[in-house]
Formats: sequence, C-alpha cells, structure tokens
Amino acid sequence: MIIVPYSVNYKETWDGFVSESKNGTFLFHRGFMDYHADRFFDCSVLIYEGELDGGENQPPEGRDGLLAVFPANWCEAEKTVYSHQGLTYGGLVMSADITQQEVLTIMQDILHYYRDMLQAVLLVYKPVPYIYSLYPAGEDLYALFRAGAVLEARAVSSVVLLRNQLRMRTLRQRQAKKALEHDLYIDRLVEGDREGLHEYWTLLTDVLMRQHGVRPVHSEEEMALLMQRFPREIKVFLVRREQRITAGCVVFVTRQVAHIQYIAAGEEGREYGALDLLFRHLITERYKQMEYLDFGISTEHGGQWLNKGLIFQKEGFGARAVCYDAYTVDLYNEAIDRMTDVSTEADGSIIKFLNLKAINDSFEPQLTQAMEKVMRSGRYLQGQANRDFEHDFAKYCGTRHCILVGNGMDALTLTLRAYKVLNGWADGDEVIVPANTFIATILAIEEARLTPVLCEPSMQDYLIDVERMKELLTERTRAVLPVHLYGRVCDMSAICGWAHGHGLKVVEDAAQAHGAMYQGQRAGHLGDAAGFSFYPGKNLGAIGDAGCVTTDDDQLAETVRMMGNYGCSEKYVNRFKGLNSRTDELQAAVLRVKLPRLDEDNARRRELARMYGEGIQNPLITLPSMPKDSREHVFYVYPVRCPARERLQKYLSENGVQTLIHYPIPPHKQEALKEWNELRLPITERIHREILSLPISPLMTDGQVQRIVRLLNAFNVEL
Repeated sequence: MIIVPYSVNYKETWDGFVSESKNGTFLFHRGFMDYHADRFFDCSVLIYEGELDGGENQPPEGRDGLLAVFPANWCEAEKTVYSHQGLTYGGLVMSADITQQEVLTIMQDILHYYRDMLQAVLLVYKPVPYIYSLYPAGEDLYALFRAGAVLEARAVSSVVLLRNQLRMRTLRQRQAKKALEHDLYIDRLVEGDREGLHEYWTLLTDVLMRQHGVRPVHSEEEMALLMQRFPREIKVFLVRREQRITAGCVVFVTRQVAHIQYIAAGEEGREYGALDLLFRHLITERYKQMEYLDFGISTEHGGQWLNKGLIFQKEGFGARAVCYDAYTVDLYNEAIDRMTDVSTEADGSIIKFLNLKAINDSFEPQLTQAMEKVMRSGRYLQGQANRDFEHDFAKYCGTRHCILVGNGMDALTLTLRAYKVLNGWADGDEVIVPANTFIATILAIEEARLTPVLCEPSMQDYLIDVERMKELLTERTRAVLPVHLYGRVCDMSAICGWAHGHGLKVVEDAAQAHGAMYQGQRAGHLGDAAGFSFYPGKNLGAIGDAGCVTTDDDQLAETVRMMGNYGCSEKYVNRFKGLNSRTDELQAAVLRVKLPRLDEDNARRRELARMYGEGIQNPLITLPSMPKDSREHVFYVYPVRCPARERLQKYLSENGVQTLIHYPIPPHKQEALKEWNELRLPITERIHREILSLPISPLMTDGQVQRIVRLLNAFNVEL
C-alpha cells in the first residue's frame, strides 16, 4: 500500500472518493473538515494500492488505485492520533469493492505510519456507524480487533428505520394534535436567515446550559458558515407559535441517513408537544424517502447516559439503538505486526484448515449485537429472526419459500417425506443419489423410508454422472437427489430435463453450495426443492446446527413447515407424523448478519482456488477441474487427489498446514450401511482413497496460499 499525506492538492481527489465510497458522508468532505482547521492539526492520509520503489517514482495522484482515505488529527501533547476530532465519528472511508484482507493491510500500514512518522503512541478510532454504509460489513472493526484495540467509550443514538411507514402513520398523534390545536406550526430556516438562526441558537444554548451544563459543539458563527457551504446538506427546522420559536433541531442530510443534531425545546414547546409535531413531520413527510433518521446521541454526561424523557419520546417513534463507539489502539502493541496473518497461530507456524473463531470475529460487533437482541427479546424459537432470515435467504436464492429446519439432513428428510405425502409415494420407492456424497444425504433418504440407489460420480468433477444416472431408472424411481459436492453445481439442465421427462422430482443437496450460480440461477433454485445445511464450517455457517428447505412449490413449503413442527397445522392440531426440527432464533440472527457478505467471501474463495490452480505444479497431485463459468463453484473445500494421500497429509501437518479428508470412507463401506459393504463402486472408492482438502478460508492471506503451494510443489515420494 502507498500512504500519501493529505494536502490541498488532493482536495478534489479526496472529495470525489468520499462521494463514491462505501461509507463516506458529506461530513468527510474537506469543506466540512477544514472549517475548524485552526483547532486541530490535520494528519489525514490517502491509501493507494501498489508500492513505491524508493527511486524516482512519485506518489500517485487522482483516484486510480485509491482504496481508502483516513481523516485524522494529531495531538502532539498527547502523542495521539484521533479519527476525527471534529466529528462524532471518523473511521476509515473505504471503496465499495474493498476486501477484508485489503482493510487489514491498510489498517496495519496506517498504524505503522503514524507510529513511525509522528512517533505517536496511541490512536483513537471512532468507526462510522453501520447505518451510514452502503454495504455494512464491519471490515474496519475486525481490523481493530486484530490490532488489539480496546473499547474506551460508547455513546448511544436512537435510529428510526423509515421503511416502516404503516406503523409511523399512528406515531404520537395525540401529542402532535395537541401542538396543532395550540397553533404550533413547522417552519424551515431559509438560507441566510441569520436572525432566525440567532434566535434558535440562543434557545438551544439556554436549554443545554440549564438542563445539561454544556454548550453546543458548534458556535452560531460556525453553524452559519457550514450552512452557507452546505445548503443542501444542513437544514434547520423550527417549531413556531405565532412568530416565536418554541423548538427546533439541525439536520445533517447524508445519502441514506438524516442525522438530527441540536434538539431543543423551550417551556412553551415542551408543554404543547412541539418536538412530537416536529419529529413526526421529519419521519412521515420530510425524510420518508431516506433509509434512516438518526436522532443523535445525548449530550448528558458525554453521551454516556441518555435523558429518560428523550428516550421516551424517541421510542414513541419506534427507534432502535445504534452505538457510536471510540476505540484506542496502543501503537506499540505487538498484535499490530501480526494482524494481517489471520489464519495462523500466535507463533506463525500453523495454518489452520478453518479458523471459525477468526471468521466469526470478522463479523463483530454486529454478530454480538444481533444475538443480544434475540436474548433481550424473550422469543427464542419461531420468532422474528426466523422470519427475517427466511425472507432474506429466499430472496437471495430467488425462490418463493425458505423454511428453516434443524439441520441439513432434516431439510432433505422433510422434503422427501412431504413429497411422499403429497404424491402418494410408497415406502421403499427409490431415490437416485451419488455414491460419493456425505453419508447424511443417504441417511436422509432412508429416514424418509425410501431406498437410496447409489450412482457413481464422474472422475472429472466428482459430481453425479448423468449418463450412469439414466441407467438406474426403474418403475419405482421417484426422485433424483444431486449433490453439489465441494461447492460445485451439478449439470442441472441435463439432470432436470431427464428427470422431469420421466415424472421424477429433483431435490438438490445444496449443503455445500451456498451462493453458487448456474445459468443465471442460484443453487437452491435449480430443481423442485433444495436442502441446505448451515453447519458452522459452511460458506454460510451458523454457530450451531441449522438448515433450510428452499422451493417455489407452495404446497410443499406448507407441508415441510408443518412436518418440522410436529406435523402441526396450528398449535396442538397435528395433521402429519412430524419431527421437532427447528432453527432457533440465535442461529437465524447470526445467519442474517453473515448473509450480506456471502458473495464477497465466495469471491475470495474462488481467488484462492485460482492461486492454487495456477501455482501447484506437481504430477503427484491432481487438481479439481474448473467450470467454464467460475460462479458455478464456491469452493466449500478445495479437494486435490494424491495416490500417497496419507503421506502428503502427514508431510503438510509436519510443516504447519492442517488439512482434512472429505471423506475417508465411502458411505457403502460404512458399518452403519453394512448391507452395502460388499458393493463395488471403483470410481467412488478411488476418490475417497485419494481425496485431500486444502485450507481455503476467505480470511486466508495470499502469503499463506503461496506457502502451501511451495510445500506441495516440493512434495515427492516413490509410489
């Protein structure tokens, strides 16, 4: 990364980047930041991709290669960098397509820069709240965690989600009506009305001093200057009675949030409900097209405590809490030097196959906040979190229905049992399934009292061999259950065309293929129905067991939902012999936090797979074939084959690389299915004998993959 100190020569570049960034607001434009430059020493930086060669190359200019900007001030007396002292928040402003690994590298370089160039000992970091981000994911928060940051202060704001219009029509009607009955009306301060601004600022200062013992952060002159510079973004709304100002507020208008600042009401305004009238107007009329209305933090006790009366008023509008946090980073903390190596142990020697803790930590603090919300709700099963995730995942997959169940195996079992009921299938009817799948797929068929018919896979892609599948058709065949193994989608056009031509149902086992695409459709929407697992290690994983069924079939969806809840159509009314198979609210909340980043994580997995594929050059190691359309594979695992698999795994382990085998014993050789133990399936058996899965976590570094590639290329044994 190239770090360039901000100067006035970069003003146009800076402002243009902020306008198109993932999480910038007009508050980060230089016209806003610079108005109080006399109070702070600006040490902001721009971060470009690439490196300077130490020769005659000059620092880059313009926005080509610009990844982020970092607004910051320097306090020499405290040896501390603040981001940004003049604002409530001021964290890293990022490009829309930035990756987690890039943010880790950027933050590490920034911390080193301030330590080395300014001899700073501390950085105070105020993250931009998620509501201001176009794609909230918290990459900078994970980087702070890796850097050993400490949460020093938390102020709480109340935020209204403006899409909930039905509820808002009834908000605070009585108080607003009271205000109108006493001739209160709303007025917006026009540009250049210094007299009106002076009257309101006098009221505001008086209220803040009498009630809280503080003054406004901005002076009247500063606010006048800012309103002159940003007439479209800074508005003052007033409530008047006759011509007197009884209440008012300042609103900072960002691209998706209207942020209320400096709320004040005089005695007359409080008596007649002036703020109720004002807030109702802002929510239901003035800013109803925005995503959020942010009431701002309280001024009492530095924002640590909220005024109870104001809380009551805000909650009347359906507001929810959003935190404005401040973190400190010790710039001589040794964790900073290790923060980009996210998949290794502290000694740097072990590359884990999958570091679930690191992955979950990368979703903080949203993950903890979501779980805390469930815990406080008192509803732990079949509540709002379930409904929200079902809606979001169905929309993501493109299906009409998503039904959460207990796990991936239950998803398949319930789907097959529902089809038996709806289509009159008999016990023992047949389902064609690939022989090299995880045993849960086969157990689900047997749990539904159907007969699995094992089909050999293709050695080329390890997926069900369509031509061999056709040879297994009998008069008792009822369904095909293709498995998108390792994250690669089966040839669903050929499978569905043949199956539907013979009156068969197609049920996808999509437990390893979250987000995979096939001819413009996602896995889960390629057959008649699909079963997903959200086991913690999946591309989209919960923190416990969970699963779901996706389908466009209304009748199937209703039947699966009932069967997963004891067969109930309503409480204590059981239509079927069902199961107790439900995803709890905590798991649903976790999955909903993780879903928006799934495509980004899958893209990183594909990039790591590309690096493996281009780098591994060892005739003893067979690489997985790649589909023509890279989106057909999401690399739940990266499977290679080696005839000396055990020796290769031992060699990698001795060199600090963890691997797993998916799966060491084929289902037909398992003791649990001993009736099949004499069955001979040579292709399946060879795959299970040679397969080895390499690490491919989305948090892995390029350096870790390169290290594994070097080890694999150096591996040599006599067969």
